Amino acid sequence: MDTSTVNSDEQIDRQSRILEAALELLSRHGISGVNMRAVAREAGVALGLVNYYYEDKSSLIRAALHRIDEHDLRLVEPDPASPPDEQLRKALRRVADPDLLTTRYLSLRLHLWALAQAHEDFALINAAAFERYLDGLATLIGNARPELSRDECRERADDIVIVQNGMWLTTILGIDRESIQRGIARTEQIAFALSRQNEQGLGTEPQES
Repeated sequence: MDTSTVNSDEQIDRQSRILEAALELLSRHGISGVNMRAVAREAGVALGLVNYYYEDKSSLIRAALHRIDEHDLRLVEPDPASPPDEQLRKALRRVADPDLLTTRYLSLRLHLWALAQAHEDFALINAAAFERYLDGLATLIGNARPELSRDECRERADDIVIVQNGMWLTTILGIDRESIQRGIARTEQIAFALSRQNEQGLGTEPQES
């Protein structure tokens, strides 16, 4: 057995546990509930191990934000095994995965948005992550609807994200599953609508007598 591989896997596992612990504390208590000792206790590791991987609380929070960024990018990750239109539909439906529509996850998102408003460094991380998500979604739209311009794909991605964020936020208030499904259907309508050029063309076609 390659002991270096085992040690590497163990390190990845420990770091992952530490980051998940930080995210869990963020979801429950916000930034005030996150400190190195509390994270160590939540992760079930020694305080020295948390300090070994992360210099301070800010570096730990930055790493946690990047973890969420990675998760969001997976939501719009292409699936080469599926045709472009189905890839887009899958991405639009992933945001309503039951694992995401939980009080814990939605509370975490709210705390992360609040962090972005309160700390310039965190705001930059959040803005860059948001931009990558929008680009990924716009790319899926463009692949499924190649007649659209890049700008129109991006506009549609912007509009879809407004609906998605509204779905997440209103879920906290107890919106039922049927409403969520209508929200998903609305994002699909936005994504697959006719291009502006085609809409204009249809509007100028002569009427048959």
